[in-house]
Amino acid sequence: MLKIAICDDEERICQYLQDVILRLLHVRADCYTSGEALLESGEDYDIFLIDICFSRNGGAGQMDGMETARKIRMHSNAILIFITAIRDYVYEEYDVEAFHYLLKPIQEDKLCDVLKKAAAKVGQKQAAFPLLIKVNGKSIQVPVGDIFYGESDGRKIILHTKNGIYTYYEKMELLEQKLGEGFFRSHRGYLVNLQEVSKYDRMSITLKCGDTVFLAKKKYNDFVAAYMDVLTK
Repeated sequence: MLKIAICDDEERICQYLQDVILRLLHVRADCYTSGEALLESGEDYDIFLIDICFSRNGGAGQMDGMETARKIRMHSNAILIFITAIRDYVYEEYDVEAFHYLLKPIQEDKLCDVLKKAAAKVGQKQAAFPLLIKVNGKSIQVPVGDIFYGESDGRKIILHTKNGIYTYYEKMELLEQKLGEGFFRSHRGYLVNLQEVSKYDRMSITLKCGDTVFLAKKKYNDFVAAYMDVLTK
């Protein structure tokens, strides 16, 4: 699931953005009211929404949004989106390779449009990096975009791809974490590439390779929401 961090010292704005995002998109969205709190969380986010000059409402010495972004950029290639009420700050975004900026008051349709484009870019980044697995002691790079689904078999993963099937030792939870956005855990034993879904019903998902996997009844609504997000990108 896509992970988004919202950082604004006005708690009401944080809450508003979180409510809108969770209503529009199937993601995880966390709120922070200071740059320090965000950085200290140690969380690894895909997208950051940061108020550029929130320190003006805070105490002396508080880290501002731009400084927070610079510190994030030192160790992360995540997508940065700035929130600002002052157009003059927009030009500073190029220092940290910001993806976009949103002017206050933020319009819901604009926020949704920008986040969907950012999510699509996250998906492209993830597809560009191969999954590294070890099969029979040999390291193999598997392009993420070539994966149909992963299947759990005891302590092993059976990875079904466009170039064949690979069996190796790994926990499904770890594979789910590695593949991230664009993949859905349809059942405790299956992780599917949403881009490779051909059709589905309330009990199963059929992939473009022709294989059918289980869809847990309690996960049906979440699956449909995640799949619709992929289709509309």
